[in-house]
Amino acid sequence: MSEYAKARELGEQAREQEWTRPSFAKQLFLGDFRLDLIHPAPKLGDEATKRGEEFVRAVRRFLDAHVDPAAIERTAQVPDEVVKGLAALGAFGITISEEYGGLGLPYLYYCRALMLVGSYCPALATLLSAHQSIGVPQPLKLFGTEEQKREFLPRCARGEISAFLLTEPDVGSDPARLSTTAVRDGDEYVIDGVKLWTTNGVVADLLVVMARTGKKISAFIVEADSPGITVKRRNQFMGLRGIENGVTEFAQVRVPAANLVGREGEGLKIALTTLNTGRLSLPATCAGNAKWAVKIAREWGNARVQWGRKIGEHEAVATKIAFIAATAYALEAVSDLTGRLADDQRNDIRIEAALAKLYATELSYQALDELVQIRGGRGYETAESLAARGERGVPVEQMLRDSRINRIFEGSSEIMRLLITREAVDAHLSAAGELINPEATRRQRAQALRRAGGFYSRWLPTLVAGGGNLPTSYASFGPLAAHLRFVERTSRKLARSTFYGMSRWQGRLEHRQAFLGRIVDIGAELFAMTAVCVKAEEDSGDLGRRPYELADTFCRQARQRVDALFARLWDNSDSEDVRLARYVLEGRYTFVEEGILDPSIEGPWIGVPQGGENVRRKIV
Repeated sequence: MSEYAKARELGEQAREQEWTRPSFAKQLFLGDFRLDLIHPAPKLGDEATKRGEEFVRAVRRFLDAHVDPAAIERTAQVPDEVVKGLAALGAFGITISEEYGGLGLPYLYYCRALMLVGSYCPALATLLSAHQSIGVPQPLKLFGTEEQKREFLPRCARGEISAFLLTEPDVGSDPARLSTTAVRDGDEYVIDGVKLWTTNGVVADLLVVMARTGKKISAFIVEADSPGITVKRRNQFMGLRGIENGVTEFAQVRVPAANLVGREGEGLKIALTTLNTGRLSLPATCAGNAKWAVKIAREWGNARVQWGRKIGEHEAVATKIAFIAATAYALEAVSDLTGRLADDQRNDIRIEAALAKLYATELSYQALDELVQIRGGRGYETAESLAARGERGVPVEQMLRDSRINRIFEGSSEIMRLLITREAVDAHLSAAGELINPEATRRQRAQALRRAGGFYSRWLPTLVAGGGNLPTSYASFGPLAAHLRFVERTSRKLARSTFYGMSRWQGRLEHRQAFLGRIVDIGAELFAMTAVCVKAEEDSGDLGRRPYELADTFCRQARQRVDALFARLWDNSDSEDVRLARYVLEGRYTFVEEGILDPSIEGPWIGVPQGGENVRRKIV
């Protein structure tokens, strides 16, 4: 079996195989617009809402009084007293149940708290989300034993920081290459290996470690001060300078067998399932970034005057402001909706959470990039430099740098598109998987053909017409009804396009990553359009027409993006691009590289730090 096939098989074994609950996004990709699954959006009870609002207000007061984001950027460290102050508020145990010492708040308010923190200090939001979304609390909540929950969750809720350790110097999104091992020795496991980019790893008290147990991968809770653990160095990045991220080495580290999470071999499944809700933190912080960008664009658009007019009144700038404002409202809608669905627990949100992560990280970065452009030279200048020469210190360039990692964190955009595609076409693979499986036998293909014939004879006729063809559909949404009709029609067109792609390329479809990526991007736009219409319809009760105006503009912008993506499904340069890239890699065009000097520091492309002292530090 090839290395590619092994990696694919490992990923397939790790994913959730069954769909026991409905999924709005899954049906959307199948051309079935199930608006009833998300509208009206699930509501929280009065008590949960009251507690959530009180917590967010408390966090706001604390940030305003005790957190200096400029100092965190300058010193590249979150002060210990800030960490302890947030711990006293319960910010390290927002979704941990009260039974285990946490606040037990809904995901909706976890997201709103991170939206607030992310707008003010992205590094601080990263510390909190890495601890709770992918650190010890979430996998233990889902897979831990009662004994593990009682031992570790109260510590996490009190503010003992946790970190998640999967990535290695030679392992990113391909866990089949994982080399860290955990060998059973009596009542213990012995762990050896090196982990890279361990967010919070420098200051963590507890670690979730993914290690190979035989041919499969398992998850362990590890005390960060265990003998044999060395934080080899603290990494430095383009942005998020306040996060304490390191390279962690394990040398004969002994871990009690009782600290195995789930069963042996379930590590990747635990990681992927954890991320179904863990990914909600990034859309929340991205929404916070975009909402902040609206504030700065509005204030600067009014303050700056050029050629006798406020710059915000010039069409070239006005279109950017409109994009930022409409996008911010939509990203908040996507974050709120996925948070509510997570709290409601009636829907399977694995695709919704992944779409929210992909869409929010891409669109918020575009919004911040446009804000830099609106600010001009001041957008490129640091906040401290602006303040030093007597102007308002607006950290636009920092926000752009800080947000860039979001398109890589917790699955790069490219990997997210592949993961979403796999889930979105699950019904097709169940019906006709062997038809497009390049390794299937002739007999398996014949059986799949009969099975597929039954599925498609029932499914394809449903894609011909639907509610989107009726001019009176979704009338309760007023001026947004036309956009929902567009979503319904387009979801059927999207499903037909997916089917055409499967028919055309069959087993080669999985390698048509650009095509599949556009399919996912169209689905993401349709999901965001639906979310913003649902939010605007709900908000209009208190805010009148204003939410409709934002949602309408967003939907018009999204429809243009959707049309462009559809056009590029079949009219593109993908094949030529792949061929050219192969030639580049073969060295055919090295003449293009002539006339330059490379400022890179010499060293191996992939390496492990040697020697050096342990840089781990304890929050005191």
